[in-house]
Amino acid sequence: MSTLRLDTVSLSYAPVGADDGLVLDRVDLAVRTRDFVAVIGRSGSGKTSLLNLAAGFLQPTAGSVSVDGKPVAGPGADRAVVFQDDALFPWLSARENVAFALRLKGTGPAERARRADALLERVGLAGAGDKAVWELSGGMRQRVGIARAIAAEPRFLLMDEPLGALDAMTRERMQELLLTVWRDTGAGVLLITHGIEEALFLATRVVVLAPGPGRVEAVIEAGFGRQFLSGRPAREIKADPAFVAARERLRDLIDPLETKAAA
Repeated sequence: MSTLRLDTVSLSYAPVGADDGLVLDRVDLAVRTRDFVAVIGRSGSGKTSLLNLAAGFLQPTAGSVSVDGKPVAGPGADRAVVFQDDALFPWLSARENVAFALRLKGTGPAERARRADALLERVGLAGAGDKAVWELSGGMRQRVGIARAIAAEPRFLLMDEPLGALDAMTRERMQELLLTVWRDTGAGVLLITHGIEEALFLATRVVVLAPGPGRVEAVIEAGFGRQFLSGRPAREIKADPAFVAARERLRDLIDPLETKAAA
């Protein structure tokens, strides 16, 4: 089992010696393979900065980021990133986009195509390999992006609001797809989301960040995604009193002022 760890991580965008600009303050977070960790919080809590640190796009001002005890010095094949913007290469077909990571690994053309088509089928896009990016809907493009991310068989999937731009019905279907991909790959998932219900439905653990600067406010264990993977319908899960209570608790933690105003 591998572990992606952020140990007492702080991040500041201010010049060295300046007092302001602190984005994250002494955040501790561990994601193990087969974990599904969702990070949620108000705007300004540093959620995306946290993911960028885990991906190696940023280096912490203090603290450390590591995988199995080895410091993260930059992006690596052990961590694949899925962005809100699908970030596909528009000049490549769906199959070629998925095969890009395999190409970097030196996989031959025939094997690349075979494995890319298998991955497209896994995310519900069987037969779509020849389609151009502009022929795909938003949900289809995100499916291609997920297939491309798992093509390199990473130990960790880092997702920054991957479903944020999708309509409600497509988003629900994609949530179910993410759970299936998580189960089938065995990767650890770190998901950044603004959706309270989404975080609760998907994650094995929900981390709530408070803003000003970003810091861990609460950690809530959850298991609703595993219930779905065991065959319980998503609609039934979300109507369960236990799910509703957990959702309201999360809402209270994230925006207590709004909750008091509504009371």
